[in-house]
Amino acid sequence: MSNYVAPVRDMLFVMNELAGLAEVGALPGWEDAGAELAEAVLDEAGRFAGEVIAPLNVVGDREGSRLVEGRVVVPTGFAEAYRQFVEAGWGGISSPAEFGGQGLPQLLAKPVTEMWKSASLAFSLCPMLTQGALEALLHHGTPEQQNAYLAKLVSGEWTGTMNLTEPQAGSDLSAVRSKAMPEGDHYRIFGSKIFITWGEHDITDNIVHLVLARLPDAPEGVKGISLFVVPKYLLNPDGTLGARNDVQCVSLEHKLGIHASPTAVLAFGESQGAIGYLVGEANHGLEYMFTMMNHARLAVGLEGVAISERAYQQARDYARERVQGRALGHEMAGPIIRHPDVRRMLLTMKSQTEAMRALAYVTAADMDQAARHPDPVERARYQARVDLLTPVVKGWCTETAQEVTSLGVQVHGGMGFIEETGASQHLRDARITTIYEGTTGIQANDLLGRKTVREQGKTLLALVEEMRTDAERVGALDDEAFRQLGAALEVGIKALETAARHLIDVAATDPRQAFAGAVPYLMLLGTVCGGWQMARAATAAQARIAAGESAAFYRAKIDTALFYAEHILPRALTHAHVVRHGARATLALDESAF
Repeated sequence: MSNYVAPVRDMLFVMNELAGLAEVGALPGWEDAGAELAEAVLDEAGRFAGEVIAPLNVVGDREGSRLVEGRVVVPTGFAEAYRQFVEAGWGGISSPAEFGGQGLPQLLAKPVTEMWKSASLAFSLCPMLTQGALEALLHHGTPEQQNAYLAKLVSGEWTGTMNLTEPQAGSDLSAVRSKAMPEGDHYRIFGSKIFITWGEHDITDNIVHLVLARLPDAPEGVKGISLFVVPKYLLNPDGTLGARNDVQCVSLEHKLGIHASPTAVLAFGESQGAIGYLVGEANHGLEYMFTMMNHARLAVGLEGVAISERAYQQARDYARERVQGRALGHEMAGPIIRHPDVRRMLLTMKSQTEAMRALAYVTAADMDQAARHPDPVERARYQARVDLLTPVVKGWCTETAQEVTSLGVQVHGGMGFIEETGASQHLRDARITTIYEGTTGIQANDLLGRKTVREQGKTLLALVEEMRTDAERVGALDDEAFRQLGAALEVGIKALETAARHLIDVAATDPRQAFAGAVPYLMLLGTVCGGWQMARAATAAQARIAAGESAAFYRAKIDTALFYAEHILPRALTHAHVVRHGARATLALDESAF
């Protein structure tokens, strides 16, 4: 079982060479967020992740969180680690300075977030949900609500939750039944919510629940949902904690993974009704909740990157140490990393993890440009790109993590199936990521319907042209390896463009046929975007070598990109074929024949 070491050098390479840290650091208000600050922040975060959070991973998995007389007790070490997390100021790294945050760009915050998730996914979910609640109140809360809650949420002294799902509703929020009854300047909330991550715990003094509920006169469906802030403890006029609110944890879910993260069933209003306060306008709750959801979807995509990195590190270290058999070309028994198939598995893990990281960080940089670019036209262009890539980062990265963590078990052989090695925990923990914040199918439908068909592929086709320009630039380099990279990328781009145009045309006449290919389309776009970033990374690495820098790290970048081009990018052709020709078979079977 290996320790986690944050891949700071790779993170900085991606930030500087691919995501444009210098350009983000030139945006208004972020002039100090350059390479020097990034290196200092990542070095310290990496130390904290490795020394403080990572040791919790196995302990949390084995002990889990427990419900004792209505009180959730977290595993050994979690409360102390969270206290250190708050004292070090990590909770507010990208939050506004006016509420006590550091106000750093997303491009700097996302690598730090990745570290927390690699170190312990279960631990990281608590600050992630707090950040989502913070964002919703920051954008939609009243000044009074912001003054009451934001500073404590930014610091991490209080945590936050999202309360969407109900037993009968699942992902269909139009079926939400929780009620909000008006009473003076507040409301009484009645209802039950399930799957509430860190919905109850004992590591902070208060929990700020954001809850979807319906007013008595609300219209049916999603248009009748409102958002309420419902604290675990009510606040006195001076901001201190007052009486316990009428919200109780009635059970914790027993789960496949992330055992340390308490997934609560919460009951609101078992007695007099939980007191809540309307956020924004009535019946706009779904709109406000998506402020949290979009933040969370990118964060969950990073979970796919993070847990893949952790699984790869452990598999690589095991393969270097485990001696078994005599590899071809060697006279004596040696470490299994010498065997060609073990190398294939490790490179599959490594190349896809680096591709996912690059796309996630580039999307984070686009978020920063969309927020602060001085030209409103450019802000809109970047925002459209973020909107397009958000479901890809979420869906493709988490689906790919299933393969990467499974390969991590396979590299360990029979020992990977034994819990003591820790390899199986990564696989179990990763499984939730394709479900969190909307399943892969939901992400794919969003990508195809709202982000592609609705605008007739405008943003997607602009991205295709940008990728094609880069592919031509790579292929024009006077080096056989780069000609190979460019050619492979061009094949993938052509497959993507053809498939996208097909879907746009089919959606106009038979939407069911088009949406039968939504998930293959998402995986196609993710695979090609990953190849695009790997080709860019190889080109940047070659430039570094030409400038006389140490070659080993950069040579590995080129070799890993070549592996991706030969082993992963060809999957684009399969995805494209399914998009164009697979709908009939998907829809042909009668329901009674399943």
